[in-house]
Amino acid sequence: MTQLNSHFYVAIMAGGIGSRFWPHSRTDNPKQFLDILNTGKTLLQWTYERFAQFIPKGNIYVVTHHQYTSKVAEQLPELPFDNIVSEPSRKNTAPCVAYISHKINKQDPKANIICAPADHLILDPTAFTNACLNALLFVQKHSALLTLGIKPTRPDTGYGYIQFEPQQVADDVYQVKTFTEKPNLELAKTFIQSGDFLWNAGIFVWNVKTILAAFKKYLPEIDELFEASTPYLNTGEEKEAIEKVYPQCTNISIDYGIMEKADNVYVIPSNFGWSDLGTWASAYENIEKDYLGNAVQGKNVVVIDATKCMVKVPNEKLVLLQGLDEMIVIDTPDVLLIAKKDHEQQIKDYVAEIKRNKGEKFL
Repeated sequence: MTQLNSHFYVAIMAGGIGSRFWPHSRTDNPKQFLDILNTGKTLLQWTYERFAQFIPKGNIYVVTHHQYTSKVAEQLPELPFDNIVSEPSRKNTAPCVAYISHKINKQDPKANIICAPADHLILDPTAFTNACLNALLFVQKHSALLTLGIKPTRPDTGYGYIQFEPQQVADDVYQVKTFTEKPNLELAKTFIQSGDFLWNAGIFVWNVKTILAAFKKYLPEIDELFEASTPYLNTGEEKEAIEKVYPQCTNISIDYGIMEKADNVYVIPSNFGWSDLGTWASAYENIEKDYLGNAVQGKNVVVIDATKCMVKVPNEKLVLLQGLDEMIVIDTPDVLLIAKKDHEQQIKDYVAEIKRNKGEKFL
């Protein structure tokens, strides 16, 4: 068992709504709280258990939207209730990181923090633990903003990319050269061929002083707001103070606000069986398939001449699929989705269209 370091922390970010997994993922029950892959555990539960192997349980925080606080408590009964950090509104990842960083800094100025999404799949937890510990030990000694980059297996247009310098600065640690948002297919192919690009997994590691210094430099308005609320953090007045801060925060990601601008950004190229489970096609890749390549979740599904489909339907419903190829079929009590698998990135847009035309009843 790894010796747990009392200055190692994790902030699990669990406030998103997972709209690309609609209609299974809904605003009141988004994907991090669902058992997307039929494993018997939700994505949040898997994430918590992964970190509990090498982070002291009292140092694990879950940052979520206030409407999910009770859901987090229900799914993670071991987590101290005070470690569920509730955001009053969704303002993207930069305010989320600023909030938890100021909160942890107040109790432990020597803290080294991993900030990670709650809804990723990791198939090799040992390799993941090793990469995280390597990262934590590096940021403990260096003024570095570090990210875990995933060695790409295909030219995927759904991910951001990180280019790194050829010379390592420490064991498996490289300086970041550039960040690129989701590229087109031709550019993605070029990235893969060059060999010095990684997928951006959105898993960040830093010393609390380093990230707070970066906020002061690159997002001073956000930093000042949370700095002013520091006397109230970890007290009974925290909730009220934060409710005043959030409406004034810019809606901005930590990637765009800090990581793409800073000059002390490093990456550890990693390979731990990662998927961000961002879409139904990524779920399809990780679910057992029949001999025709169909990933079927549902006990009464009859398949005739259908191939490479992603199917999730209620166990009690009989569903017959005939003649469908590479389709997504998701059935819930009030919504049926049938879409082409290669249009899955557009599901978010379809949800926005439904909101405009049908209101929020089906979201």
